[in-house]
Amino acid sequence: MSSLLFPRAGFLQFAITLGDPAANVRKAAGMLTKLAPPPDSLLLLPELWATGFDYGHAAQLADETPVVLDKMTELAARHGVHLAGSLLEKEIRAEEESLLFNTLYLLGPSGVVGTYRKQHLFGLWQEDRFFAAGGQSGPIATAHGQVAGLVCYDLRFPETARRQVFAGSHLLMVSAQWPHVRLDHWRILLQARAIENQVFIVAANGCGASGPHELAGHSMVVGPDGRVLAEAGEGEEAQVIELPVDDLQRVRSRFCSVGEYPFPGDDRDKILTLAELSGRLQRIRRQGSRVAFTNGCFDILHSGHVAYLEEARKTADCLVVGLNSDASVRALKGEGRPVNREADRARVLAALGCVDFVVVFGEETPLNLIRTILPDVLVKGADWPEEEIVGGTEVKAAGGRVVRIAFAHDISTTAIISRIGCRE
Repeated sequence: MSSLLFPRAGFLQFAITLGDPAANVRKAAGMLTKLAPPPDSLLLLPELWATGFDYGHAAQLADETPVVLDKMTELAARHGVHLAGSLLEKEIRAEEESLLFNTLYLLGPSGVVGTYRKQHLFGLWQEDRFFAAGGQSGPIATAHGQVAGLVCYDLRFPETARRQVFAGSHLLMVSAQWPHVRLDHWRILLQARAIENQVFIVAANGCGASGPHELAGHSMVVGPDGRVLAEAGEGEEAQVIELPVDDLQRVRSRFCSVGEYPFPGDDRDKILTLAELSGRLQRIRRQGSRVAFTNGCFDILHSGHVAYLEEARKTADCLVVGLNSDASVRALKGEGRPVNREADRARVLAALGCVDFVVVFGEETPLNLIRTILPDVLVKGADWPEEEIVGGTEVKAAGGRVVRIAFAHDISTTAIISRIGCRE
């Protein structure tokens, strides 16, 4: 088991100097020297430990991340350890267009081993206004087995950890700036993630002031049975401990709950009438969830459809797909269409993980559906001018927005049908 796990782990907990990577690197280097960790240790640093949440300068500070990574690689090589913590990451998507991510980097003596982008952005601290969500990522493969990653707010979403641990991770890294006002949540959630996933957790938190917030400190190492193996106080502190690696096998030998991942149910439950859908959405919205809506015929589902629907789902907390009935498809496409009847098309759509609800409509356009649902986000293909998108006016008048998504795949249902016809 030891070959699948770092033998030692710990954390560097310190007060982050806002917007000053050089000062924070010096702080981390000094703490490492004083700690003198044994080789092959894994040491966690807090979230955005080199810069803090300096939103006003985040884009410029992200340009310094490669320099920070080089310096941390030098430190990892000098001490023979692995270091992990989140930093600003800039990704250039197109000319003069870039995205910022809050990314957990794992470094070894030879450089970056792997990364994990924060998936759940903390709206209360306006993180979603400046950063992009990372989407599914992790676990990270290392010489000591796979390790999973979370960044701060991700800790509140059990499925984010569970997916990575199910893939074979025995250790979960958590890099955070968790506020003192919710210290009890920090301790409980770390222990809960350890218990439910039967893994070791190494968590580094910041301490002191972070803008208007006082950080909790209390970085921790937690065993796979939820036992706290090491814990800092509220000030600057560094610790490293031997991991009781046999605990992992001992805990999992009795029962291995993380290995049980049954399919949750029948996706046909996603197919609803408009009345049923309205009731479901009303209950969902009471908790502040955002609803996205798109529509189409989806006659022969192909990769272009799937990529489009995945992007549509990313715009909100749930996705409703309005599906043209057989009669409305014939009115739009002519006789001979649809190839697949509406019940079958709805069933295939419902089986997609990115689709939360399917509702069939018989009108020429989904205007009645949109007026009834009033989604927070109305999604349509980028080939549609925004002013021509049905329901756009109504959605924006209600405070929602319209998002146009380009099809990433050069493929269409008509082209598929044509190819099939040529082969007959």
